[in-house]
Amino acid sequence: MTSVRKNSVFKEVDVHSQSNNKEHRTSELSEEKLIVRRGQSFKVTLKVTKPFNPGLHSLVLTAATGETQSSENQGTLSRFGIPDSPNRSLTAKAVWTVKLHANSSLSTLVLLITPPPDAPVGKFTLTGSLWNEETQLATLVVLFNPWFSGDAVFMSDESKRQEYVMNEHGVIYWGSADYISEMNWDFGQFEDDMVDICIKILDKNLKYKENPSKDLASRGDPTYVGRVVSAMINSDDDPGVLTGNWSDSYAGGVSPSHWSGSHDILSQWMKNDCRPVKFGQCWVFAGVMCSVMRLLGIPTRVVSNFQSAHDTDANLTIDVYHADEGVEYMESNDSIWNFHVWVESWMTRPDLSNDGKYDGWQVLDATPQEPSNDIYQCGPASLIAISSGEVKLPYDVPFVFAEVNADCTDWLVKVDGTMVSLYSDTKRVGQKISTKAVGSNRRVNITNDYKPEEGSEEERTIFRYAISKDDESDDEGEASGGSANDGDGSTAPPPVPPPKLVMLFEELSKPQYGKDVQLKLVLSSDSRVARQMSAYIRVEGLRYTGTVVLTIHTENKEVTLQPGKELSIPIVIPFEAYYKHMHVCDSLKVSAIVTDKQHPDKTYLAEDNVLLQDLPVSVSVAGFVRQYQEASGEVVFMNSTSVELTGLTLTLSGSGLMRNEVKYSLPDLSPSNRIRVKFAFVPYRAGEKTLVADIHASVFKDFKGYRTVTVSRF
Repeated sequence: MTSVRKNSVFKEVDVHSQSNNKEHRTSELSEEKLIVRRGQSFKVTLKVTKPFNPGLHSLVLTAATGETQSSENQGTLSRFGIPDSPNRSLTAKAVWTVKLHANSSLSTLVLLITPPPDAPVGKFTLTGSLWNEETQLATLVVLFNPWFSGDAVFMSDESKRQEYVMNEHGVIYWGSADYISEMNWDFGQFEDDMVDICIKILDKNLKYKENPSKDLASRGDPTYVGRVVSAMINSDDDPGVLTGNWSDSYAGGVSPSHWSGSHDILSQWMKNDCRPVKFGQCWVFAGVMCSVMRLLGIPTRVVSNFQSAHDTDANLTIDVYHADEGVEYMESNDSIWNFHVWVESWMTRPDLSNDGKYDGWQVLDATPQEPSNDIYQCGPASLIAISSGEVKLPYDVPFVFAEVNADCTDWLVKVDGTMVSLYSDTKRVGQKISTKAVGSNRRVNITNDYKPEEGSEEERTIFRYAISKDDESDDEGEASGGSANDGDGSTAPPPVPPPKLVMLFEELSKPQYGKDVQLKLVLSSDSRVARQMSAYIRVEGLRYTGTVVLTIHTENKEVTLQPGKELSIPIVIPFEAYYKHMHVCDSLKVSAIVTDKQHPDKTYLAEDNVLLQDLPVSVSVAGFVRQYQEASGEVVFMNSTSVELTGLTLTLSGSGLMRNEVKYSLPDLSPSNRIRVKFAFVPYRAGEKTLVADIHASVFKDFKGYRTVTVSRF
């Protein structure tokens, strides 16, 4: 981009935004605005009114970020030039450099300007001073540079840089450890307004409000930036992007399950004067944060943890309560979520170690769960620190350690209010921790990056070490067991324990929305005699956070378990019993509390978390798709349930395909009928894109269909 200056010593200024952005891998963001990366030079051409002799004349350049109070000593202002500036402070930080390109002439100066690898990220103003005249030459944006080895976010593998910085499309895993589902997520980090949005996010954070100059100076540190972004994606204590909502009502906004990408959320926040968008839950917070971090140049991936603990009292132990017959559900302060989603970002951690021990992936979580330093923010927590139990290291390592490796104690709440310990479980939390593979949509299990194999001596040793570092009792676990003798040698032998009872649920077919859920409870025992058993079965509607919404069904069964044989108890959950509740529930929790009548003090528990498969949504696109030319598609949805579906809407979206969501109101749909919606769209960016169709009804949240669309360049 060339600008012509009248009555100035700089006749023309060309910042070569198109070629510079291509070299800096930012051309997807803009070809008009200059957007560069730290540690890498960019070209600026100055045409001056008279011959410039570097031996006689002095060109002084100044790069400054922030509206006021820019400082060399903080790295928010840098003076440099040809020859290099003699007036620079001796304590200047983040110093820029410039040299003349060989193609320069006396009246055409081709400059190669390099922001330092520790420069703050954000908007800069570049001014030039020559022959006693100072002129603003350009405005530009500086981003982190994972391609430069001197940058704190450097990542050596090109395929990983393409995945974790450049890829606009991802997969977020959800459901449960037994039913892992995937949703496509459109990060959209290269949409036209994303640079302005992400800088606005930084400028709205509380630390900037408290001390603008210090905040701007700290933006060269990805650890600082990541922590700020984790706070700003939620809106619990700042003008953040999203409002979280885990209730039954989404009045004034949309259900979190509605969203399929980040850009619609971020652009809505920006257009509405930075008022929070309603509503989000963990995967939405993570998807939006990943978009912001990738735009800023920090390699980032979305991670899903199944059976994720929420430890409110920081003791690395989760208490889970189960209601006996006739007892209302008792909610614990702690909880185990079916799944929880956060991000990992790649950076060095010189604040933790000089030898790079804790460099690499860092956990950051934008979901507002527990305050950290009085703000709802989480991380960055070093993955190495988490896996080794170093819970005293910043930031928020104990909380994340508990999410993936807390121990659990299950309690039965009796009618009289007493509680009976059912069992302790060291393996339940932190299962099948998953992320998308590099270069494909394959799921990768990264659990071993967070902890050694469950039940191994190494894993138990690290857990005990974490407990000790967390200032809890070093005697954890020593109370179990004990001698049967009271010490005087004269007491009667202890009572013979009842034979072992094994319980498990088996699903007779894959649970699907619209159909009855059929499963069986299988009991077996090593007893040599028949055992009279009482089974209390409860079916509850569950949020993915582990919170019980309502009880759908209960029943009591008296059974006899014969020696050497299995006993199967059939359980059927009719569609009519659950379908009206699935707009507020995420799964069905089936639990069985079995009591041995000969040993009534012995109670056994089995649970199954049933995740219903969505009804399919078919998306197709016709023919050859070309950039800037109209294309057509079709969505087909069939009502395979036994009830009429009302309140139906269809929402279409896709970064690079549709600039905004397109929403259709659909007629009521009778059982066994289908609806077809034809639509047109004009793709505005080339490459492989994802088209998302979202069907919503009054009795269920959102069923989604996806279609990959390859858009040829115009």
